[in-house]
Amino acid sequence: MPGSAKAMTAMTVGGLVLVTAYTVTIGSNGWLWFTWVVLGLATIGSLAARGA
Repeated sequence: MPGSAKAMTAMTVGGLVLVTAYTVTIGSNGWLWFTWVVLGLATIGSLAARGA
């Protein structure tokens, strides 16, 4: 896995941890989850493009 894909994967996982912590402590925020889903899809697309 190249460095940029590895960094993007780390950001996605870190983002999930942060959004989950925010949801548990403060409450759900739809925009945070939407942003995380978009980041996750971009990460999957990046990994798929590298693998092709």
